[in-house]
Amino acid sequence: MVVQLANNPRLWVICYNHAVPTVLRLPGLRVVIYPNDHRPAHVHVIGNGHEAIFELNCPDGPVSLRENFGFAQHELTSIQKALSEQVQQLCKAWEGIHGHV
Repeated sequence: MVVQLANNPRLWVICYNHAVPTVLRLPGLRVVIYPNDHRPAHVHVIGNGHEAIFELNCPDGPVSLRENFGFAQHELTSIQKALSEQVQQLCKAWEGIHGHV
């Protein structure tokens, strides 16, 4: 669906109506893989109004930060550690959604 924003005829946005699989939950955070996303295998960590993208480097890591939108460094360190502990399961989730990694 395409909708016009803020009564501005030049500003349009595409809205997707598909489910975004939450593949892991961390305290106050969701780890998601978008079904229509691109390679390399990666996850989006969303919460508290922030988002970070981590590449998985499947099948065994290491997990690495690609982009950060608002998380503090100590939060990123904690998130990266938690993702690293689950990297094989996250890679399997990516493969289940997108096919071979």
